[in-house]
Amino acid sequence: INDDKKWRQILRGLNSRFYHQTVSGHQIENYISQKAEMNLKPFFDQYLRTVKIPTLEFYQNDQRITYRWINVVEGFNMPLKIFANQKETWIYPKTGWTHQYFDETLYEIIIDPNFYVGELEYTNLKEVIEKD
Repeated sequence: INDDKKWRQILRGLNSRFYHQTVSGHQIENYISQKAEMNLKPFFDQYLRTVKIPTLEFYQNDQRITYRWINVVEGFNMPLKIFANQKETWIYPKTGWTHQYFDETLYEIIIDPNFYVGELEYTNLKEVIEKD
């Protein structure tokens, strides 16, 4: 959601909306999705209904990073915060390869440790091609 104020309102809203009720997980998921104004079903499916850890598969070359999600449920497309050369930035992986260019040569990519994801970094393009 990346909005602390909105997230706090959602959590407080859960307390008032479902006060003294027995609710299902789907009711909670639907409430959060509705209030966040996002389709969070693939996110909930990934983290609540499967044991697969979403993995960012990537390769960096000069000023470009090429990446995609693997080990994910259909429709999973969670944005991811990374640090490229120690500068915070967001990337938007999908299940197909995509890339992003930067203003400087990339020497270090670090995934924000607050995201529960795995990583699989390739050191050369040949590895990526051979894997597919």
